[in-house]
Amino acid sequence: MSEERMQILRMLEAGQIKAREAAELLAALEKPKAEPETPTRGRWLRVRVTDLKSGKPKVNVSVPLGLMEIALRMGARFVPKEVSLNPQEVMEFVRSGHAGKLVDVEDEEDGERVEVYVE
Repeated sequence: MSEERMQILRMLEAGQIKAREAAELLAALEKPKAEPETPTRGRWLRVRVTDLKSGKPKVNVSVPLGLMEIALRMGARFVPKEVSLNPQEVMEFVRSGHAGKLVDVEDEEDGERVEVYVE
């Protein structure tokens, strides 16, 4: 079984994603890639949501860049409404070879910090 499949199953088992989302991710692995490979500088899209008071992680998800589009759709629900996050722009940024932190937002109202980055 591929590493990507195992990662999806681990996320499902840990309760980080729902069964429907896992099914979408697994189906996306089956589709042939229409776009060129993402540069190897960044291999994983990571989404981390931490509690501002305790510093404890609420969400810590790592997704292979090959599944980036689906991961961004799923992760967008954690980004505060005040932040305009265009998944298409993020994908273009990553595909152009960039790595590092893409989003770093603190939501004082919900007491959360949201980080999205590529490693």
